[in-house]
Amino acid sequence: MIIPFHKPYIGEEEIAEVTETIKIGWITMGPKTQEFEKIFSEYIGAKYAVSVNSCTAALHLALRAIGIREGDEVIVPAMTFASTAEIILYFKARPVIADVDPKTHLLMPSEVYRKKTKKTKAVIAVHYGGQPVDMDALKKITGNSIRLIEDAAHALPAYYKDRLIGSNGEIVCFSFYATKTLTTGEGGMLTTRNKKWAERVKSLRLHGITSDAWKRYMATGTWKYDIREMGYKYNMTDINAAMGIAQLRKLQKMMELREKIAEKYNEAFSKIEEIIPYVVEENRKSAWHLYPLRIDVNKLKITRDEFVEKLKQRGIIASVHFIPLYRFSLYKKLGWCYKDFPGSEWIFKRTLSLPIYPGMTDEEINYVIENVIDIITKNRK
Repeated sequence: MIIPFHKPYIGEEEIAEVTETIKIGWITMGPKTQEFEKIFSEYIGAKYAVSVNSCTAALHLALRAIGIREGDEVIVPAMTFASTAEIILYFKARPVIADVDPKTHLLMPSEVYRKKTKKTKAVIAVHYGGQPVDMDALKKITGNSIRLIEDAAHALPAYYKDRLIGSNGEIVCFSFYATKTLTTGEGGMLTTRNKKWAERVKSLRLHGITSDAWKRYMATGTWKYDIREMGYKYNMTDINAAMGIAQLRKLQKMMELREKIAEKYNEAFSKIEEIIPYVVEENRKSAWHLYPLRIDVNKLKITRDEFVEKLKQRGIIASVHFIPLYRFSLYKKLGWCYKDFPGSEWIFKRTLSLPIYPGMTDEEINYVIENVIDIITKNRK
């Protein structure tokens, strides 16, 4: 049996939406993109939603919107994908890496407080694996002088104190990459309650062209437009948006299926003393984009890397989320050292991500559970 790390939950609904779009003949950014933005903002409860071609693009434009400049500092968690920090370097600004909580893998407000300076212009809070960061605690620290951007690539749909992530944030960035809880193949969305930021991002995503650039090809449009500042080629296409529309309709169903898998994993692994439970705080609801399995390496004869390899040998493809930022050569050059991040190091040495996707069968789920337990049993000290 081969169980991939992820398999997108795509069916006839997505095929029908994409086929209709192709038959209509408008395949780049246009009416389907606008429809997707509208229903996404309604679902989330956000005032404005702007689609782009990746979460990286959304994060980049978020920093442009709030005015990040060369020499500014932006605080990011150590445990995140490279793009969260990479976009800061686009501005010749400085990513300030902060440690995370070993229980939740989330950015610690106390670390933000410790690392903020007069140069700190923003904090990017990453909702790891689908569990939201303690946003109220962060807001108390950032106040009105430091912007708070949410990297919600994993957090659709996730809840913080009964509030859907994206409904109340300054700027929230979502990912629709192939492995995400909602996929358009490649894609992303930025939500905000700030009209000025939303309008600027709309312009910046397509070369800085003013107004709704796509309308110039319609019968009621005009070929005339202006460019007021440098922009990028970050727009979504109607083909991607069509897929997103179909995915959004069944998002709740996909969420419930992932929750059931997480519950089965939790129940099975709670009885194994070599597995350290991953903590989801009581006032949060995770989207379960990831299922972090934390093994007690002190009680085993094998390392985390060897554990991943043994699963692979049995046909189970696991992954690791994440290699901490400070371990990459690029960030070592900026002076960051692993010794300054005990929480992240603890996580990195013990954690792997198990397959958790809506199409997993009971047979596949049980196969993963049985093999995880068997590997532990055969490798106890």
